[in-house]
Amino acid sequence: ENMAATTRKLPNVLITGTPGTGKTTTAEKVAAALEGFTNVNVGDLVKTKNLHGGKHEDEELDCFVLDEDMVCDELEEQMTNGGNVVDFHTCDFFPERWFDLVVVLRCDNEKLYPRLEARGYSAKKIEENVDAEIMCVVAEDARESYKEEIIWTLESNSLADMEANVARIATQLGQWGGVTPSLS
Repeated sequence: ENMAATTRKLPNVLITGTPGTGKTTTAEKVAAALEGFTNVNVGDLVKTKNLHGGKHEDEELDCFVLDEDMVCDELEEQMTNGGNVVDFHTCDFFPERWFDLVVVLRCDNEKLYPRLEARGYSAKKIEENVDAEIMCVVAEDARESYKEEIIWTLESNSLADMEANVARIATQLGQWGGVTPSLS
């Protein structure tokens, strides 16, 4: 059991996946279902706390160049305390010790493409993200960065999938943390 090695009273989970797989909504719902848990949207944190090296040189990608050290420094104390539901589209730079569970959300491309289009992504940005999903980039990064037994790969193609994923993740975290999830 991962938590035995730490002083955390509550576990931490990372919810990761290609943009458009439902990470943020899933993470928000999991955190809301569990008393004492907080949703940490790393993308928002990077923007609000300027944890980046400015805009990416390729304007079509419309993103910031992440400063991984700054992100880790910013989150260290909060992660040590536990009770965090972290969501971000990459996972390979966080310290392994931070997470008790890593959830990789997957999505079929016929569902992913319109989700990204609806966000107003450029054709190049959509293509890059769809390619990443096809190539299992995030799932592969998770396998290279964390122990196999703490990684869950879950389908996130529909609202029903999302609700089932939220219930499964919240129930597991609740068991570890001694908290009963309130699932609607």
